[in-house]
Amino acid sequence: MIKLEFTEAEKQRLHYERYHHPHPRVQRKMEALWLKSQGVAHRAMSRLIGISSTTLTSYLRAYQEGGVGALKTVRFYRPQSELRGYQGTLEAYFQKHPPASAKQAMAAIEALTGVRRSPDRVRVFLKHLGMKCRKVGMIPAKADVEAQETFKTTALEPRLEQAKAGPRAVFFVDAAHCVLAPFLGMLWCFARVLIRAPTGRQRFNVLGALNAITHELITVANDTYINAHGV
Repeated sequence: MIKLEFTEAEKQRLHYERYHHPHPRVQRKMEALWLKSQGVAHRAMSRLIGISSTTLTSYLRAYQEGGVGALKTVRFYRPQSELRGYQGTLEAYFQKHPPASAKQAMAAIEALTGVRRSPDRVRVFLKHLGMKCRKVGMIPAKADVEAQETFKTTALEPRLEQAKAGPRAVFFVDAAHCVLAPFLGMLWCFARVLIRAPTGRQRFNVLGALNAITHELITVANDTYINAHGV
């Protein structure tokens, strides 16, 4: 049996902390030591507090070694996934090869690391990497990214500043063609993946123009063509 001696000040501190400490697990430790200071038998202490004799012994030894301060230490068991050791490799792989499903990711992980996990655990790991199941976006078939960036910095931004000052109106114009469109799926990815869309001719067209400053929206809809006259 572990023998402990308590001063009156220690008893008062244990009595206070068993009710006022913010963490319930620490309150339970304080309760155990306060009962010990009152001469309660170990078997009765375990029954009253609802802990095993082994747990009670660990509380008593902690107090014996570090006093009340040692009782305030709360340690939780946080197991680490075996996949954490392959995190860099898997992150680099999924950057280049985003999986369409948790099962596909599970197969890729097993092939790369030899570690097999359930789809649920794979989803948790993918979220830990910062991935989400996002809907795939599309890039227009004739899009030129470099030309768009040049237009943005040399033409669009100066005109937006003029529109804010008043002498110019700037509209963002786009057309939606509501028949021939891609059906976009879902991928686990770090950023939204964009794919090129197919072209088409027979469609219902909606042309919209949004004023960049006032946010006024103007629309034109037809089932023929969006041409210069419509614009």
